[in-house]
Amino acid sequence: MRRWNGWGDDTFSYPLPESAGTRLVEWIGPGTPPRDARLKDVVASVPPSRLPDHSLVTTDAEERVRHTRGQSLPDWVAVRSGRIEAFPDGVAFPTTDAEVRELLSWAAERGAALIPYGGGTSVVGHINPLPDNRPVLTVDLGRLSRLRSLDDTSQLAAFGAGVRGPDLEAQLQAQGFTLGHFPQSFEYSTLGGWVATRSTGQQSYRYGRIERTFAGGRLESPAGPLVIPPFPASAAGPDLRELILGSEGRLGILTEATVRVSPLPEDESFHALFLPDLSSGLAAVREIVQAQLPASLLRLSTAAETVTNLALAGRPRLVGLLEKGLKVLGAGEGRCMLMLGVSGASSLTSFARRAAISIARKHGAVPVGRYMGRQWHKTRFTTPYLRNTLWEMGYTVDTLETAAPWARIPVLIGAIEAALRSSLETRGERVHVFTHISHVYTDGASIYTTFMYRLQPDPEQTLALWKESKAAASNAIVAAGATISHQHGVGTDHACYLETEKGPLGLEALKAACRLFDPEGLMNPGKLVPAGQ
Repeated sequence: MRRWNGWGDDTFSYPLPESAGTRLVEWIGPGTPPRDARLKDVVASVPPSRLPDHSLVTTDAEERVRHTRGQSLPDWVAVRSGRIEAFPDGVAFPTTDAEVRELLSWAAERGAALIPYGGGTSVVGHINPLPDNRPVLTVDLGRLSRLRSLDDTSQLAAFGAGVRGPDLEAQLQAQGFTLGHFPQSFEYSTLGGWVATRSTGQQSYRYGRIERTFAGGRLESPAGPLVIPPFPASAAGPDLRELILGSEGRLGILTEATVRVSPLPEDESFHALFLPDLSSGLAAVREIVQAQLPASLLRLSTAAETVTNLALAGRPRLVGLLEKGLKVLGAGEGRCMLMLGVSGASSLTSFARRAAISIARKHGAVPVGRYMGRQWHKTRFTTPYLRNTLWEMGYTVDTLETAAPWARIPVLIGAIEAALRSSLETRGERVHVFTHISHVYTDGASIYTTFMYRLQPDPEQTLALWKESKAAASNAIVAAGATISHQHGVGTDHACYLETEKGPLGLEALKAACRLFDPEGLMNPGKLVPAGQ
């Protein structure tokens, strides 16, 4: 069964190697395991529902607990401590578009707010009920998960928007296709959630971000349905797909999405290379991208993340031998690991691999073969489970991400990491910070930063440290002219920075769209733009 207060399946754990635990203590000090709330006690604290009975809605207290929060650090603090300020009054599980329409009408008659719920993996507060005088209905779309049609000639597939990543890929791969969208949350996140938050998969360099693959769909809104046909291209005015992409449930509930799919790759492999330092690594990646080589993945870790990844490998003797060999070959203490993926026809992958490695070698790269690449690919969806392990040891982990033009990347990485260190160290806490470039474009790249610090004796203290560090890093991002979110969306955590990026008129345009589709302000209030606007 899925964990109610952490990540993933509760039968699976990700043990921390002893050597990695030792390094963690060296980096930020010994942790103190917390005393977490028990599920039965949290369930007992759920207030009575304010919703009347409906055949599609359950008011079961445990179901309401399981749908009350996502996966952000504030969500973890709230659920693990049992200090949850608001619960949905009911959870619905529609099985058809018509039932979604029925729920919208029923909620409108009762003045209830509605929260669309995909996989519950949001890390910026998308699915959280806010304290409200109105009852709140969470609409779980998990039963809208069927492959509705597949046009293998046009390579278009239509799905119920609640389909989760593994189920989507299983249905496509049975027909010889793939969407190729593999975010780290792949196990639980959904197609509708990917569209609603403008998600990016780990192999986006080949398959594209979700906005490139999203071809059309159906949105059920309080004002009525919006159906977008999947044209290959159109000059008939502004593209209405862009209204749905990134709308975060404010306009309505996406019930169906048509996506552009690709044939399964004939060949796929992942390769590790080590660059002497971050500067040479960035130069190599930029040259590979701007040469438009047909790779599928380019993921560059900073020196700190490289050290962390090697520590987590849990084989200190082998890692020691690797580090000695790399030092001899010119990749010393500042070494940065580059993960290169190639996917497609065998002739193209062979060319892409050789050409990319040749470019990287010009910048001092040391290729080390496929073993580390295979290990990365094998564990890429299980590493989030490490959050559970670390929390239980007394440590917390959070991430933030952005994107900027290549010219700003080095300075921006330094500014984000410095902001995180300063905000926590001034409070007497050490922090371990590391970064990677996870998605690349000809004109720039995304920056994905992870930071770890010790849990505090009081959950409110842990949350206060997070708020200070998150604000410091976000302000550094905004000051550098970078986007406040490359792939996680806005939710509540990033909402206060949205006007800086969109401008006053742009923000008013978003608010106007919300009012048009949702005149009574029922849909996911408080997310993306302020409630009631």
